Amino acid sequence: MHRNISLSALVLIAALAGSRLALADPPGLKTLDIGTTAPDFALPGVDGKIHHLKDFADAKILVVVFTCNHCPTAQAYEDRIIKLDADYKDKGVKVVAISPNSPAGLRLDELGYTDVGDSFEDMKIRAKDRNFRFPYLYDGDTQTTAKAYGVLATPHVYVFDSERKLRYVGRFDDGEVKTPKSHDTLNAVNALLVGKPVPVEKTRVFGCSTKWADKESDAKKSLARWDAEPVTIDPIDEAGIKKLVKNEGKKLLLVNMWATWCGPCVADLPELTTINRMYRGRPFRMVTISVDEPDKKAEPLDLLKENHLSATNYIAKVKDHDSLAEALDKDWPGPVPYTLLIAPGGKILYRKTGAIEPLELKRAIVSYLGRTY
Repeated sequence: MHRNISLSALVLIAALAGSRLALADPPGLKTLDIGTTAPDFALPGVDGKIHHLKDFADAKILVVVFTCNHCPTAQAYEDRIIKLDADYKDKGVKVVAISPNSPAGLRLDELGYTDVGDSFEDMKIRAKDRNFRFPYLYDGDTQTTAKAYGVLATPHVYVFDSERKLRYVGRFDDGEVKTPKSHDTLNAVNALLVGKPVPVEKTRVFGCSTKWADKESDAKKSLARWDAEPVTIDPIDEAGIKKLVKNEGKKLLLVNMWATWCGPCVADLPELTTINRMYRGRPFRMVTISVDEPDKKAEPLDLLKENHLSATNYIAKVKDHDSLAEALDKDWPGPVPYTLLIAPGGKILYRKTGAIEPLELKRAIVSYLGRTY
């Protein structure tokens, strides 16, 4: 077998695989050169303030990390960014995190590793959850700062000296979810603190591509394609439900019990569609079961089609409600909506009587599936 692969072939393979390695600058975008003065910015922070470059004038070293909520690589580095801030703040090092992403340019199937997206409101949730002690700024509306700095991916690190000249740019380190061997950002910071040259000034970026606003058209095309998927509903009997909840497969199973005459159930359908599109690319399966009369399946089918819910949809064909409850979950008190999250092997991880809490449910899903590759 011929084992030599051309660079162009490698680039194509990386693109097809959704590679997190930024191999080249996007057209018209140029990352700052070493020695360049830090571009100014005026960006809103999750703390409710507008932050400017001059606000950090007293810092000996300024570390600007472009990161985001949704990216698995960015999430893998959150603890290291938090530790950098905690370990070096008393040494005159300031850390500033900026989200460069346009929420409109983010596809739902890119959210499979997260419970929140990249909106400004979602950034507030993430900052509170992770107890960020450094400014977390939003550049998603204009992306002016991201363009000025030439941000290729998240995370993308820029280290500036006391004169705000760029001395290091690239990855945080080479570890991601593994033990790092090359502590590139820390090496740069430590060298600058003692007045030495940065040992390695530039490294490749490894992470999720920046979600530029012009990717919105692609996101809309994805929605249109998903909306065109067929939506069906089939009967399921007591034996089928018992087998279903055993979850003998390898995927996390979400089961939602609902009915057309239940207002909260119907209100949940759009969010269930979103959740299905977010996580179905991972080991995840969604099943809905209507408790409408089996001979009136046209009504639930119409609502499922209206909401483009192309999950596995059933209508219960069981003799009575008690039999249905016994087959599904002995702890089900009876009302709908009712939602279960079932691990492979049948262990119930999550129960919810009443309307779903989207963030709570997403957190339960991601808690099981994991946030990193």
